[in-house]
Amino acid sequence: QVQLVESGGGLVQAGGSRRLSCAPSGNIFGINAMGWYRQAPGKERELVATITSGGITNYQDSVKGRFTISRDNAKNTVYLQMNSLKPEDTAVYYCNVNTRTYWGLYDYWGQGTQVTVSS
Repeated sequence: QVQLVESGGGLVQAGGSRRLSCAPSGNIFGINAMGWYRQAPGKERELVATITSGGITNYQDSVKGRFTISRDNAKNTVYLQMNSLKPEDTAVYYCNVNTRTYWGLYDYWGQGTQVTVSS
């Protein structure tokens, strides 16, 4: 079964930068949108940013101007460049790939990568 492999998480000081990457372990067909979500301790998972197959992006208001999502369609890889990080950005970040299948829409999820921003 294809899995999403995330990398780039870690500890960073406030004001610093981090780049997350997410790539599938095998072939995924019918990719629609790709995105990043995050979940902080005691909170629900929330959308951070998404990007459609046509390159249209959408961001959570709190990360606009600081985070940039991009994708490499040839590699089915999605990236999240995070700049000017704040302690409130601390969370487990999850990669999501939404696909169209014969039976309908299907979501792949990564295992999550921890990003910790120290003040």
